[in-house]
Amino acid sequence: MSGTPTAALRQRRRTAGPGANRWVVLVVLCASLLLVALDATVLHVAVPAVTEDLRPGATELLWIVDVYPLVCASLLILFGTLGDRVGRRRVLLLGYGLFGVASAVAASAHTAEVLILARALLGVGGAMIMPATLSILRQVFPDRRERALAIGVWSAVAAVGAAVGPLLGGFLLEHFWWGSVFLINIPLMLISLPVGRILLPESRGAADGPWDVIGALMAAAGLFGVVFGVKQLGGGHAPASPLTLLPLPVGAVLLVLFVRRQRRLPHPLVDLRLFRRPAFSTAVGCIVLAMLALVGLELIAAQYLQLVLGLSPLATGLRLLPLTVAAMAAGLLGARVLRRFGPRRMVCTGFCVTAVAVLTLTAMGRADNPALLLSGFVLLGLGLETTLFGAYESMLSEAPADRAGGAAAIGETSYQLGAGLGIALLGSVMNAAYTPRLRAVPGVSAADATAAGHSLGEAYDVAHRLGGAAGAALRRAARDSFVHGLHVTLLVSAGLLLLGAVMALRLPRVMQCGTEPEPVPDEAGPELPAPRAAQQPRVSA
Repeated sequence: MSGTPTAALRQRRRTAGPGANRWVVLVVLCASLLLVALDATVLHVAVPAVTEDLRPGATELLWIVDVYPLVCASLLILFGTLGDRVGRRRVLLLGYGLFGVASAVAASAHTAEVLILARALLGVGGAMIMPATLSILRQVFPDRRERALAIGVWSAVAAVGAAVGPLLGGFLLEHFWWGSVFLINIPLMLISLPVGRILLPESRGAADGPWDVIGALMAAAGLFGVVFGVKQLGGGHAPASPLTLLPLPVGAVLLVLFVRRQRRLPHPLVDLRLFRRPAFSTAVGCIVLAMLALVGLELIAAQYLQLVLGLSPLATGLRLLPLTVAAMAAGLLGARVLRRFGPRRMVCTGFCVTAVAVLTLTAMGRADNPALLLSGFVLLGLGLETTLFGAYESMLSEAPADRAGGAAAIGETSYQLGAGLGIALLGSVMNAAYTPRLRAVPGVSAADATAAGHSLGEAYDVAHRLGGAAGAALRRAARDSFVHGLHVTLLVSAGLLLLGAVMALRLPRVMQCGTEPEPVPDEAGPELPAPRAAQQPRVSA
């Protein structure tokens, strides 16, 4: 009798793609995404508490926040293409396990260095999970109409995770220590592991030729070097510093060699001919620009709400809630909007709405203005989710189903690379606008002014230590400088968003359902096979 349920289970796994169970698979994949989305946002409201407890320097604080997207972006191509070879479900489940272990290490960290290491391990786990969810989704939803609806649900869950993260983090910080924000990952992992093992189908892509291990390591090292170098600039290091001069060119050279290697190989790790399709390359560029313009703003906004307006972590999460609720609504409506207006108008409008939201938020000042923040955050959520939904759907639909892992890895790499570069770039802009205004505060020495220029939280610590008129003057100057830096950062983001709107004009005008783009011939090798709308996924028990 025991063999009957096992046989039935295997049969369900084989038919999960084309059968009704694909919607059950979507639920499991959304739970996987929720795990990663929670960790990406839950730390934002905990940054002041981490700063107070671990006393990290400005560079260490940037590492604590930035190492997760940095490591994740570096390894997405490696694990996305590995999943195509060894099985996407297998990589996904391994990611669950590593994510849980790393969360436990992060929760018990007593130094900034240990927390940075734990966040790096979380990045490795996230790199296993994220491309696997998208590539499995691409496999089990071969029809573009259904896939658009599935991507809308998938992205709405990401918005829910972003919404629940600050709220849950704020609630935990009201009652427990900052490490508790990482412990919430463990029960989610304990549920996801057995459920994923039972319900998810195992699928693989084309297995022609050997897996390019050297190419995967080159891509990981190159991405890490480039983002690390930019992050050092964002942390205030001089352009001539060895930590900036060495990683940037080395990373760039490795990426160039990686591209040349992929073009020569008969069975490349990443088929770069995908980028010859305008819809694919434009969608990837739109994802990078959207995240480059916006990811740092959420972190800066959380610091503004807590350190300038004096809100508690829980109140900060509640203030950010309209942003992610609006994003969730835009994700659920995305499939209908895409069918009616097409990718070009959808993504272009999303960029413009987001730019309007960012410009609206430049009216923020030292005084609280709930109506302004509500309207700005709602527009921000609607615009951002509309942009990302249209870009992701166009990118995935341009990729052949048997290369879903590599295509998903490219998309998620773009997302995480944009996030890492955005924090570094906008952090640099913020520091450049914030620091100079603290150099001439009456009664404050040059050493204290330099320390206060590292961050607003450190400026408050210096002001508290000085006390008296000098401390009050420094606190007031630091708060005003932070608001000024926020305004400059918002203006830079608006410019990047308008650039993205122009880029989106290269996307297709209408959503093509039931037909796929023509294959792109390549003089150096065989043509790239076009994805087939009715193609069934390759699954195994």
